[in-house]
Amino acid sequence: MKQLDQYELRDLKRIYRTLHGQLQQDFELMDSELLHDLQTYLQAQATADGVDVSLHAQWAAWLNDGKPVDCPLE
Repeated sequence: MKQLDQYELRDLKRIYRTLHGQLQQDFELMDSELLHDLQTYLQAQATADGVDVSLHAQWAAWLNDGKPVDCPLE
């Protein structure tokens, strides 16, 4: 099995955005170990890119590669 760092970052971001977008419909995702690990990994990558992940706007912009955010990420 691959480690997260062996996948394309753009794919990981897309998967995270998709899962996060489903939280309202599936609250159990909030406790998912996979979602937590993915978020932790992505936040470390964002931080390495100079993003302050505690600032929602910066985190959301990074996740969307600077494109407008369709659905809020918090």
